[in-house]
Amino acid sequence: MRAVSGADDAWQDPGPFLRGVAWLDEGRPVRADPADTMRLPWDTGERATLPIGVRLEFTADRAHALEIRYRATVPGPTDALRDVAHGFALWDRHGALREVWTEPAPEAVVRIGLPGGPGPFTVHPPEAQAPLILAVRGIGGPLAPAPPTLRWVVHGDSITEGWWSTRPAHGWAAVAGRELGWDTVNLGYAGAARGELATAEQLAKLPADVLTLAFGTNCWSRVPFSAPMLYETTRAFLDLVRQGHPRTPLLLLSPLLRPDAERTPNRLGATLGTLRDAMERAVHDRIAAGDGRLALLPGGDLLGPEHLADGLHPNDDGHRVLGLAVVTALRRAGFDAG
Repeated sequence: MRAVSGADDAWQDPGPFLRGVAWLDEGRPVRADPADTMRLPWDTGERATLPIGVRLEFTADRAHALEIRYRATVPGPTDALRDVAHGFALWDRHGALREVWTEPAPEAVVRIGLPGGPGPFTVHPPEAQAPLILAVRGIGGPLAPAPPTLRWVVHGDSITEGWWSTRPAHGWAAVAGRELGWDTVNLGYAGAARGELATAEQLAKLPADVLTLAFGTNCWSRVPFSAPMLYETTRAFLDLVRQGHPRTPLLLLSPLLRPDAERTPNRLGATLGTLRDAMERAVHDRIAAGDGRLALLPGGDLLGPEHLADGLHPNDDGHRVLGLAVVTALRRAGFDAG
């Protein structure tokens, strides 16, 4: 890594190379509508500033390396994320190729060696210090943006955001998107995703070829719901999303296994099991009423305790199992054709 000063004609605008972008706020990718933040809970707004899932995708004809000019927040001495590794990971269709470790900096350049062949390649930047990609360039040859693919918008909580996966590329949404060859837009909000209707309205306005909803776990304890409340919230959330996406393929993933919550009532008397049943019933009722582009993936049996890092969030293997289960559900529903 080295500091950068001056300009170089070889630098390219990163915009055409970026994938996983929902909205831009003064050029910075954000994960909630910047014109509609006042209606969102503070925790959703806070998580939405992190570029979860935003990545670079490109082809390289003769280039033997890629350089990325970026800016990242430098953590203070008491920052809880100070010791989080800051790495850029290069992937192709077959898997991870290499990682380059750097440090957050007000402005710097990282160089990543490329293997032979045109790609396409993906670079997953670090996420913790919200790096902003300023420019990219190929060394030894030009870069070109990867061809566009189906745009898959995924909304959920910390599990969708990728918590306890060891790399950004290991979260279940990244795993599934890579398997499908889609442009995954990750709108997972740790601590949030409780069926906020303002989020549903934002999703309704966001371009998407396929949608997946994966919320409900935080409705057990963080903000307690009763089963009837979650049933009606799920119906209302789907109604609002469908106002903008009346025929877009939509998969709802109900809450995953959480051993401490399955049979334990929350303060409104609902177990996670009864909340899951309520969400699934809302989906079944809408399908029965004629929504032929809606599908359900029941989450309760997808993972076992061995897949959970902390009793709630999947470990890397759990994220992989979950991501492949979502791929199977999308394909079985016929959604992989858009």
